[in-house]
Amino acid sequence: VQLQASGGGVVQVGGSLRLSCRASGVSLPSFAVGWFRQAPGKEREGVSCLSSGNTRTYYADSVKGRFTISRDNGENMAFLQMNNLKPEDTAIYYCAIPCDHVRGTSYYTDHWGQGTLVTVSS
Repeated sequence: VQLQASGGGVVQVGGSLRLSCRASGVSLPSFAVGWFRQAPGKEREGVSCLSSGNTRTYYADSVKGRFTISRDNGENMAFLQMNNLKPEDTAIYYCAIPCDHVRGTSYYTDHWGQGTLVTVSS
């Protein structure tokens, strides 16, 4: 199982980025797929999680209304659209399966991607 995250970069405050997660060796539609992030000196936190049936989502309070999680079953990919980025969004972002679409924890998570760095400059 491999999860390859991409799409990170440097963006100014208020800008947007779209992260992608490409899965191989696993059928992504069968799993709740999520995004986590870890900022320097901070613990990893759950950002968003999309249930396997695409019927339920979790968003951290800090990103609600700004981030949108989605997936493309045909391409075996997941995405995180991030708008109105803030300096506190600066972190390494990881895609992972499965995720907890109720609480956003990584309690059930078995597989992690390698991470992609997002830097929001003010």
